[in-house]
Amino acid sequence: MSVEVGDSAPDFELKDQHGTPVKLSDFRGAKTVVLVFYPLAFSGVCTGELCQIRDELPTLGGDDVQVLAVSVDSVFALRAWAEQEKYQFPLLSDFWPHGGTAQRYGVFDDEKGLAVRGTFIIDAQGVVRWKVVNAIPDARDLDEYRKALAGL
Repeated sequence: MSVEVGDSAPDFELKDQHGTPVKLSDFRGAKTVVLVFYPLAFSGVCTGELCQIRDELPTLGGDDVQVLAVSVDSVFALRAWAEQEKYQFPLLSDFWPHGGTAQRYGVFDDEKGLAVRGTFIIDAQGVVRWKVVNAIPDARDLDEYRKALAGL
């Protein structure tokens, strides 16, 4: 199953790098969510992408936009990576059931056991307004996020 533009975003609850549960529906009525699935913490392309998001976050919509980054890594690995890279947005662990949220969004690679690079922009009503899915080695373009957010 794949989530498409115009669909209601499937709700989920995952633990962040501090072990705190985060629900997608907690942002309904309040913020646009940029939901970023990535393969693995500490990998080169993932670090580059998330550092770019960290550095450019104010230009992505400020307080009206919430970034949620999701991988199959454990909470412990995500905490170490967040501390190392100084990420201020939630890194969510899709560890168990292994990749369950990525599977529901249609961005899980069954062969490799991890998410591909899928991004979903979800409006404050919980509707997917933009999506891009890249292969594991292919970084996403942050300018495309800006354009999509500006169009909301």
